[in-house]
Amino acid sequence: MQAELRSIEICAGAGGQALGLEQAGFHHVALIEIDANACATLRQNRPHWNVIEGDVKAFSVSKYYNDIDLLAGGVPCPPFSVAGKQLGQEDERDLFPEVLRLARECNPKAVMIENVRGIFDPKFDIYRKQIKTQLHAMGYVCAWELVHTHHYGVPQQRARAVLVAIKQTYASYFSWPLGAVAPPPTVGQLLVNEMSRNGWKQAKKWAEQADGIAPTLVGGSKKHGGADLGPTRSRLAWEKFGVDGKGLAEEAPAIDYVGMPKLTVRMAALLQGFPMEWEFFGKKTPAYRQVGNAFPPPVAKAIANAIRKAILTGTVENIEQKEIAL
Repeated sequence: MQAELRSIEICAGAGGQALGLEQAGFHHVALIEIDANACATLRQNRPHWNVIEGDVKAFSVSKYYNDIDLLAGGVPCPPFSVAGKQLGQEDERDLFPEVLRLARECNPKAVMIENVRGIFDPKFDIYRKQIKTQLHAMGYVCAWELVHTHHYGVPQQRARAVLVAIKQTYASYFSWPLGAVAPPPTVGQLLVNEMSRNGWKQAKKWAEQADGIAPTLVGGSKKHGGADLGPTRSRLAWEKFGVDGKGLAEEAPAIDYVGMPKLTVRMAALLQGFPMEWEFFGKKTPAYRQVGNAFPPPVAKAIANAIRKAILTGTVENIEQKEIAL
């Protein structure tokens, strides 16, 4: 039986990172999320999870001091996204200060936070250094990494910035995962069964055309107009895959459908790395926002596995060294 490690996750969303952590052997002590629809999604798929609906700024983890292995989360992206004003720490939505506060409160063995690649822009160099400096003062060894999801079997051109901070005791045993051995499926290979769900005669022909890795799924912002695949540039990229990006469909194409099909929420979720059985609560637009904002579970699982290995290996080594000293 595998050792069970304990985690707390903030900004849990629809559970992309949480699912990956679960698959890596972490037990969720608590998941904090402010969006009601996302909380309903978490409870619907994992009734046993301790889902706390509310603002992370009002949440304390002091009672878990020295009792948490991993503090994780995907903090809001707008402060660092090139699609926004990139106000960084001046943006009221920046939750990195809360990450640091929570880390001080519960003193976890490791911290794992993901964000958009925009945080690597030169204008945020000083801010990233400040975050690392504060974590270093708490006893962590920190590293930022730009992670490409298609390296982990997710057929999407999606790059995410990931911060991993590990206590010095375990840091030497951590290394970033190398990714999947096999290349990801093409968009057509992944979605052909869903496109065929209602008997669409052109599904196989469509799948042959959709023979590459998908553009980045966008359109997850509450300020965005509705459920579509993003601005003009994104829609043009989807056209190359025979997909109409101007909206999302309620269901797969009908048997005699003619033209470019639209993705459904389930298809988008599959492209984001969610399993088929994961259900999203709410109507099409809020459901798609949950998908668009998610951290792909296979990527979260791979990094969490590396963290888990470091913690367990470091723990065993420390025990053995103490026994030798005695």
